[in-house]
Amino acid sequence: MTVPLLYAFAGAMLWGIGLFGFIRLAHLLRRLIAFNLTGSGTFLVLVGLAQHRGEADPVPQALVLTGIVVAIAATALAVVLIRRYFYLTGRTDLDASDESPERAQNPEPGREDGQV
Repeated sequence: MTVPLLYAFAGAMLWGIGLFGFIRLAHLLRRLIAFNLTGSGTFLVLVGLAQHRGEADPVPQALVLTGIVVAIAATALAVVLIRRYFYLTGRTDLDASDESPERAQNPEPGREDGQV
């Protein structure tokens, strides 16, 4: 077994663990971390399999580097959206089955008069 193949198997394992966490977990921040784990696994597979005759192929490495930058920006946006959702609803999951009518009338916690 070669080192690049070992990296590819490790990336596939990370991808599987991240997918399991994304499906299984309800907390939004934990889901975001699981989603980032799937992205990291994908990057590791791409880098591990991008070998030609013992030398690294620069095109997949450039794609992975660009993907890392995009993943960081998307993660920052997702954290901001999760914080805003928590501020508006007071919850950290998307399960709407326990939504109370009082919270639907007053979406901001701590505001009783409805003013902004």
